[in-house]
Amino acid sequence: MARLKVGVLISGRGSNLQALIEAAADPAYPAEIALVISNRADAQGLERAEAAGIPREVIAEKDRAAFAAAADRALRERQVGLVTLAGFMRLLDTAFVEAWRDRMINIHPSLLPAFPGLHPQREALAAGARFSGCTVHFVRAEMDTGPIIAQAVVPVHDDDDEERLAVRILTQEHRLYPLAVRLYAEGRLKIDGNRVIVAGAMAPELAALNPVP
Repeated sequence: MARLKVGVLISGRGSNLQALIEAAADPAYPAEIALVISNRADAQGLERAEAAGIPREVIAEKDRAAFAAAADRALRERQVGLVTLAGFMRLLDTAFVEAWRDRMINIHPSLLPAFPGLHPQREALAAGARFSGCTVHFVRAEMDTGPIIAQAVVPVHDDDDEERLAVRILTQEHRLYPLAVRLYAEGRLKIDGNRVIVAGAMAPELAALNPVP
């Protein structure tokens, strides 16, 4: 069976891209990265793609519609079936989002719908949250919204600062994103309104407490 072709949009270091590259290195993984697109020529993630032999393209268009047109063309030329946003730090053109509706996903370092936008770890700490984490969701026109595919939870420690919490969350991002792409590639996701039903999946029975009694 043919593997799903994935396009990855990045703006920076590409650590989640690297997690996907490593997952796709397994021939049994049901997806492969067909193209990496960056809006910045200096993005470290481009070096990761080059090292892995993955086609890459820089689209530095400042105009949102122009970027969308070029990205759409490049993705379709590579026969991409799923677009993944991995640290992509630009708002996308609404028409582009609609063209790839239910075929584009994003990862965000908070337990959405809590703390969308920039600096979610800082906001979680300021709010006194006892748990934080990351979320993979289908992309909609509004920033950091859309049906949630999967989440990972981490505890917030009393001595945490923004950097320490971000590192703890990032470790789980690298586990969660390849899982979400796998679920999509295996055809196990069904969108029901604003919920995602995952075929054959089980939710954990145990609840976490913080602090531990």
